[in-house]
Amino acid sequence: MPDFDLSYVKDRIATESAFVDDLINEIGRVVVGQRYMVERLLIGLLGNGHVLLEGVPGLAKTLTVRALSDAIGTGFQRIQFTPDLLPADLLGTLVYNQKEGSFSIKKGPIFTNIILADEINRSPAKVQSALLESMQERQVTIGDTTFELDELFLVLATQNPIEQEGTYPLPEAQVDRFMLKIKVEYPTREEELEIMRRMARTGEQPDIRPVARPAQILNAREVLNELYIDERVEQYIVDLVLASRDPGGFGLSDVAPLVQYGASPRGSINLNLAARAHAFLRHRAYVTPEDVRAVAVDVLQHRIVITYEAEAEDVTSGEIVHRILDAVEVP
Repeated sequence: MPDFDLSYVKDRIATESAFVDDLINEIGRVVVGQRYMVERLLIGLLGNGHVLLEGVPGLAKTLTVRALSDAIGTGFQRIQFTPDLLPADLLGTLVYNQKEGSFSIKKGPIFTNIILADEINRSPAKVQSALLESMQERQVTIGDTTFELDELFLVLATQNPIEQEGTYPLPEAQVDRFMLKIKVEYPTREEELEIMRRMARTGEQPDIRPVARPAQILNAREVLNELYIDERVEQYIVDLVLASRDPGGFGLSDVAPLVQYGASPRGSINLNLAARAHAFLRHRAYVTPEDVRAVAVDVLQHRIVITYEAEAEDVTSGEIVHRILDAVEVP
């Protein structure tokens, strides 16, 4: 990349990433801990990729997503997915006006900026497909009219990992459309104590002030394209993805029987984008192998389909990604 001007990009990064710390601090006024989840949501927002959140109820997933939308002053819709939800409830429908003898279009809640698809695996495949098509194509068709969605459009979906009765698990091909899959963990003892002190009282919680604008997010996305990523780091990303498809070729003969299918090319694309966003959050103008390693599990774990043998041995796809990270040489 001979025409790369590091000082120019550094200046741009300093200017365009100035809002990041304010954003994280503002969300921290209502969300205790969960820094990992907040950063991953920002990576999805900056990398223009949707995020799947998996965690038990009560871990502030909904609160965090709402706080994020309030902090950037943009539209937000929470949609509770249920077994009787219809695609029209999500996208909108044609309404017949009997007086005028004509149809008019009533848009659904998907026409906003940030969508929280709560418990997405509670709805059947027809509804899931309607949402995921909008995610991929960034457009919605109602009748014979097609509407473009806003440039700033992000789907943050949640699913409960413990209660599987009455659920419709997302097929692998649909899960692959999410840039990141985040396992939301319990808070630490100190965080739990702070949550109790802050939330175990009646009255309103602190309001979130807008500390960033949608235009700043869109500008930041443009800056991501200018971050320097060395060819060796690019090769490292490709090696990680190839190792998920052919573990034996990277000295992981014990892992090979555990993997049925590896990550798709979306894995390498999203790993590159997520690593860039991770570097941006740290105000850096270049991507390091550590940026790649930091986001690799969240980008790759839901793209690896494990075998029955892996299930029998209680080996998860996340553990397989960790083994790949340990085996593939870091540049």
